[in-house]
Amino acid sequence: MFRFAHLLLAIFLISVTAAAPGFAQSDAPAAEMPDPAQMTPEAIDAMVARMSDDQVRAFLLERLDAVAAQNEGVVAEQGIAARVRGFWTAFTSPMREAGAKIAVLPSVTKRTFSQFFENQGGGSGVMTLFGLILVALAMAFAVELAARKLIRLQEPSSTDAEASLFDALKFLGRRLMREIFGLIVFYAVLRILAPLMFNPTQLSFAQPFVYYLIWMPRLGAALSRFLLAPQKPRLRLVNVDNEGAGFLHRNLVGLMIYAGFTLFFVGFMFNNGLRPGETNLGYLLDSLIYVYVIYLVWSSRDALRQMMLGTDDEADQTRFDRKLAWSYPGFAIAVAVGTWVLVNTLIGTGQIAQLLKGAHYTTMFWLLAAPVIDTGIRGLVKHLVPPMSGGGPVAEAAYHATKRSYVRIGRVIAVGVLAFIITGTWDVKLQTLLLENAGIGDNLFRFLMTLVVGYLVYEGVSLYINRRLAAEQTALGMSQEDADAEMGGASGSRLSTVLPLMLLTARSAIIVIFGLLAIGNLGIDITPLLAGAGILGLAIGFGAQKLVTDVVSGVFFLIDDAFRTGDYVEIDGTMGAVEKISVRSMQLRHHRGPVHTIPYGEIPKLTNYSRDWVIMKLKFTVPFDTDPNKVKKIFKKIGNEMLEDPLYKDDFLQPFKSQGVFDFDDVGMVIRGKFMAKPGKQFMIRKEIYNRVKKEFEEAGIDFARREVRVAIPGIESHDEISEQDQAAIAAAAAAEAGNQQSGA
Repeated sequence: MFRFAHLLLAIFLISVTAAAPGFAQSDAPAAEMPDPAQMTPEAIDAMVARMSDDQVRAFLLERLDAVAAQNEGVVAEQGIAARVRGFWTAFTSPMREAGAKIAVLPSVTKRTFSQFFENQGGGSGVMTLFGLILVALAMAFAVELAARKLIRLQEPSSTDAEASLFDALKFLGRRLMREIFGLIVFYAVLRILAPLMFNPTQLSFAQPFVYYLIWMPRLGAALSRFLLAPQKPRLRLVNVDNEGAGFLHRNLVGLMIYAGFTLFFVGFMFNNGLRPGETNLGYLLDSLIYVYVIYLVWSSRDALRQMMLGTDDEADQTRFDRKLAWSYPGFAIAVAVGTWVLVNTLIGTGQIAQLLKGAHYTTMFWLLAAPVIDTGIRGLVKHLVPPMSGGGPVAEAAYHATKRSYVRIGRVIAVGVLAFIITGTWDVKLQTLLLENAGIGDNLFRFLMTLVVGYLVYEGVSLYINRRLAAEQTALGMSQEDADAEMGGASGSRLSTVLPLMLLTARSAIIVIFGLLAIGNLGIDITPLLAGAGILGLAIGFGAQKLVTDVVSGVFFLIDDAFRTGDYVEIDGTMGAVEKISVRSMQLRHHRGPVHTIPYGEIPKLTNYSRDWVIMKLKFTVPFDTDPNKVKKIFKKIGNEMLEDPLYKDDFLQPFKSQGVFDFDDVGMVIRGKFMAKPGKQFMIRKEIYNRVKKEFEEAGIDFARREVRVAIPGIESHDEISEQDQAAIAAAAAAEAGNQQSGA
């Protein structure tokens, strides 16, 4: 066992020495020792046997210190500047190599074509090959056309400028399936004919030629026609004009043709004698794809912005949507440039395994497909969101807010799906980052995922509460007639009063909880934060006792259901409709316009005028000689008529009726009538009752009593003998008396 331990120590010393080139140039203790790398196992064994434990420990520590010092020097050389230089070298090396090999490209191309002609048996063999390809294509096309006739297409017969989404998807999807079915038949026929018509040498050229230059561009054209419908504007799924749709369709097909040509031509060159790294032809052709993409995006920037905006109403568009649409062309160009930089760097560092699988093309495709994905999300939201419930500005605003929330949720989900797709193409498994602790990258990813989940919960809760609030507030609000009245309109429901506070509380709780979880996922201990928050809350509680009083008082007012949004209340002489409530205060809108903000803790007594029912009593003064029974019949008639009137019947709880003679005054009899109505509806009913009573009294010959002054003058029988001076004095006295009575009243 002792000999085996010495052998392990010797092997360790040899490995450390081999890993550190300057190991043998150490100080005193090492100078006295032989170099273990140059010793035989027997000599090492003898040397270790002669050393004491302290000598072995000192020797080992010295050698480890020397290795650490050397590694520090290596790390120092790998600083930021060195990393930047390495990145720049890796990025520029493919361009330098490609530039240096351009000169040999013509000669190499000529050599490969000569090899191709030789393999095919000369010019006649090449002509035969292309003739066979044409014959095979003609036969495959013929069978495809016959097969496609089995699927009939009928365009929607709607005469609208735009067909419905269902009709458009039905027609375009059926046409796409028809074209794909034809391409499958086309491909199957060629696979059957290939071994019958071509020898192996001819097949090595014909198969990639047909696949990359004919079948793949046709598949791309079918997909482009489905999305852009260049010849069917009324069925187009995206918001783009005819010119933009035609330009995008042509160039997308052209891009597919060029990509197919690149794949075919590079394979053709390698099959005919091109050696790897001889010309960098694949790199040059690949770089032109990014140039083509940049040209396509810049030339169709207006059309792409139209697609991003979609056909939504301005009410459904946010400022973010407009900025996103405006900046998309720049984003697409940045994606193309960034992909090219990434490809150059990976080639320069020799990491081309993922490039050979086409990971860069997949990444660029999905990032550039943003307008189509976003259009699909907004289209689904537009047609799947339930119609607006209720009416009025409150319901309309809630409906548009709901649609925007669904769009935001859809966008977050789409970004998450794209992240999984793109990272999967680069063999980065996000599942492992969620389940394993892999350092700062894992922490950052978990931090972002926590924020995403928190945002989805935030939007989902807001969406649910806002929809409930909109349904509750649809019938809420004061009309102008109610606002002009002495007391405001009817109240809202208890739920409509509590929901805004629930929304604020839920949002705050979600932000705090997921914020702490996200910080914890960064590797930061949140225990001190929780302790600090508790101490801060305690300090706030002592320093803001008035605030705590307001909050607690508000909670108990809401528990007691003392008021609701829309209630007309009076608080210590201040009157108004409850317009808004918050955690610590309420706002009252007076019927003349001013808004009063009252903290809950300052409410000594609250009178609510809008709860359950309202009884209104109306007084009418008629002359003393009026028959009260006749007035009673008139009131009863008016009450029955208004109960049958669709404008008022639902607002009555008890009909308008007479209460008989209420009082006598100096003018006449005071007859009173009353009715019971829903809160807030009494003023409109009162106005209508006044109008109808006036009309009925006129028809019945009943006058409203008016204040009169009667002057008794002795000897009025001989009034013709009164002089003008006496008449003036009498009129003045009567006017004075009338004034006295009026002031006394």
